[in-house]
Amino acid sequence: MAGAATWGLAAGAYVAAALFGYLLGSVPFGLLLTRLAGLGDIRTIGSGNIGATNVLRTGRKGLAAATLVLDAAKGAAAVLLVVRYGEQLAVLAGLGAFLGHLFPLWLGFKGGKGVATFLGVMLAIAWPVGALACLTWIVLMAVTRISSLAALAAAVATPFYAWWLAKPHILWLAVILALLIIIRHHANIRRLLKGEEPRLGHSPGGPAAGPGSGPGPGSGPAGAGADPAAK
Repeated sequence: MAGAATWGLAAGAYVAAALFGYLLGSVPFGLLLTRLAGLGDIRTIGSGNIGATNVLRTGRKGLAAATLVLDAAKGAAAVLLVVRYGEQLAVLAGLGAFLGHLFPLWLGFKGGKGVATFLGVMLAIAWPVGALACLTWIVLMAVTRISSLAALAAAVATPFYAWWLAKPHILWLAVILALLIIIRHHANIRRLLKGEEPRLGHSPGGPAAGPGSGPGPGSGPAGAGADPAAK
């Protein structure tokens, strides 16, 4: 009986950690900030995503930066608030936060692509791994100006960083999150392979835009220059 009770308490703790992370991760900061700024529903422009890159389509760089920071912070907070009870529980909380961003309860389970939240989770659970992931993202973004490519590169590299620097359960977390990011970027991957993924900072259809990247939903003065959201 004592063993069964202990197992039940442990299972309850795992469920609670994952649920806490999910609820925290499902807070749609991109949608909330744009609505508070009087810009309407971010899901009606561009990719329809709630992440920072799509918020950039509004022309409000400050809002996009705030979305990026808050989406990363909720992933980090889920881990840091739970890690005192055990690292494995923190891993589940981080996974829950990531899934909450991708599939938020409040938005009919239609959320973002999770890159900022992924970076926040990795920084909190294993900061050297997270720091290398952020560095990879920053370097690729600076060199290519393609948000999705930078995100995919960081996601693919992170399991290798975790294999080198972190414990096995953190490696598995990195692998799961990376696979989900790749799946969420399937449309971006198709455009990348065709050479049609636009760059940040270039007007769609302009000289620097990729082939076939003509105006789409959300294009125009407020939306020019943002590629389909990577977050």
